[in-house]
Amino acid sequence: EVQLVESGGGLVQLGGSLRLSCAASGFAFSSVAMGWVRQVLGKELEWVSIITHNSGSTYYANSVKGRFTISRDNAKDTLYLQLNSLKTEDTAIYYCAISPYSGDFGARFPPTARGQGTQVTVSS
Repeated sequence: EVQLVESGGGLVQLGGSLRLSCAASGFAFSSVAMGWVRQVLGKELEWVSIITHNSGSTYYANSVKGRFTISRDNAKDTLYLQLNSLKTEDTAIYYCAISPYSGDFGARFPPTARGQGTQVTVSS
């Protein structure tokens, strides 16, 4: 059974930072592209970032480029997202997800699976 468990969300002030983590189990983590999606209440799910299975390349949504950094540790079956210079519009539920494809092509498709999510709230 695929399990994706996020942690690290919370309330942070404008301009602050957070680090999200995702513990994965039940599948061959090191063989698949992974990513983070987010959802603002009432809006569609949005791919934030995707990383290839071997960390060879990454994709970022334009809205987070230069501020967020995705990484993974295949030895620990763990995915990360470093969020810096947070803006109020980054407030959302962030989900760890398995991406069906890598890169910006993968961002055109819904996640294969995702976790329960972690809330990120940026206050002004």
